[in-house]
Amino acid sequence: MDYIKSNKEAWEEAFDHRQEGWGEENHIRLKNENLPFFCADAAAKLREIDFNGKRIAQFCCNNGRELLSLMQLGAKDGVGFDIAENIIKQAEDTAKKAGIQNCRFLSCNILDIDETYNGQFDFILFTIGAITWFKDLKPLFQKAADCLKPGGILFIHDFHPMMNMLPMPGEPEFDENQLDRIAYSYFRKEPWIENEGMGYMSVSYPSKTFTSFSHTMSGIINSVCDSQMRIVSLDEFDYDIGLSEVYDGKGFPLSYLLVAEKQQTF
Repeated sequence: MDYIKSNKEAWEEAFDHRQEGWGEENHIRLKNENLPFFCADAAAKLREIDFNGKRIAQFCCNNGRELLSLMQLGAKDGVGFDIAENIIKQAEDTAKKAGIQNCRFLSCNILDIDETYNGQFDFILFTIGAITWFKDLKPLFQKAADCLKPGGILFIHDFHPMMNMLPMPGEPEFDENQLDRIAYSYFRKEPWIENEGMGYMSVSYPSKTFTSFSHTMSGIINSVCDSQMRIVSLDEFDYDIGLSEVYDGKGFPLSYLLVAEKQQTF
């Protein structure tokens, strides 16, 4: 079975099993906070970018909370793309409740985004965990490059590939007394298979199959560079942004910010 189709079914099922109230009050934070849903370092980096009058997008936008937050910086309009139809509906509902009218959401496989979006965006955002759902990063970043205007910005805020080596709480390999222990290969080839729901969103249940993939930092950087983009900056941090806080400050790179620019064509 195609893993992307299977993941779509698993994500939609997870949303149907979501924790009570999950995501339903995001509009309140959007109305009352400055750049909610971004950590301080990501927010600071985003404030360095001129969004006034720009068209922006988020790939794998989930329930749209980051894209809707980013609209505060003056973008002309925004488009969020995600594979799960029911989660997209929550994004639309959140935008309506927050009074954000210049942002819309589309459900589709990211790799199949229509060619009418080619060259349409000044900025494309990926947030934590998004790229893990793609086995091959080259077509993913090529799609991003296709959708960017020349000079447009790709912005990735994600957990560091190093975290794929660390056992998470709840896993058999985890030992809270040995937080310097490496459990998995950095160069893991096998996909990660999960059948217990999506922890941050849903209650635990025997779920349809989630299939995700590890990527090395070199694999990420090379795939970006192979897609008509150049790396502008790469920042690494010793704190996690969504998986677990148990390794924060222990000397491991746990999250990163990557900014790239689509090269001008002559």
